[in-house]
Amino acid sequence: MAGEPSSNSWFRCRRIVEFRDTDAAGIAHFSAFFFWMESAEHEFLRELGIRVVDNAPEDEESLRRELASGEGVGRELEVSWPRVSVSADYKAAVRFGDTLDVFIAVAERGTSSITYRFRFENSGNLVAIGTVVVVRCLMRHGMKPLPVKIPAGISERMLAYQLPSE
Repeated sequence: MAGEPSSNSWFRCRRIVEFRDTDAAGIAHFSAFFFWMESAEHEFLRELGIRVVDNAPEDEESLRRELASGEGVGRELEVSWPRVSVSADYKAAVRFGDTLDVFIAVAERGTSSITYRFRFENSGNLVAIGTVVVVRCLMRHGMKPLPVKIPAGISERMLAYQLPSE
C-alpha cells in the first residue's frame, strides 16, 4: 500500500505517551499528536544537519544578494520553517505508557515549502496519520516572515526520505 513505511523513505523515531499527553479518559489527547509531529520533524532535521532556526544559513550569500534592497534585512539573518498547514486523522486510541513509532517522510518539495507525512504506530498498528506543511522563511523582527528558496543542499539531503508520487 502506498505511503506505508519502508526503510528507504521514512525516518523513524519513538515517543512514549506521557501522563501529561492524556485526557480525563486516559487516552492520548488529540493535541499531543501535533507536538509529537513537531518533535519528530526537529529530530529528522537534526539527522539531516539542518537547523530549525538558522542564523548562518548555507545560502547566506545568495540570500543577501537576493534581498539586498529588501526591507527588514539586518546584519544577521535568521531562517526558520513556520507551519502553514497541519492536520491529523486518528485511527485508534493510545494510552499512558504506550510506545509510539513516529514515521516522517517528505511528500512534496516546493520552491520554498516542504509537505511532510507522518504515521503513528503502536506495536505495528496504525494509530494516526498527519500532514504538516512548512515554508522556509526569513524571519524579520516585527515583520511578516518572508518565504525564501530552499537551497539545493537541503533539497538533496531530503531526497532519501522523499515518498514516491501518488
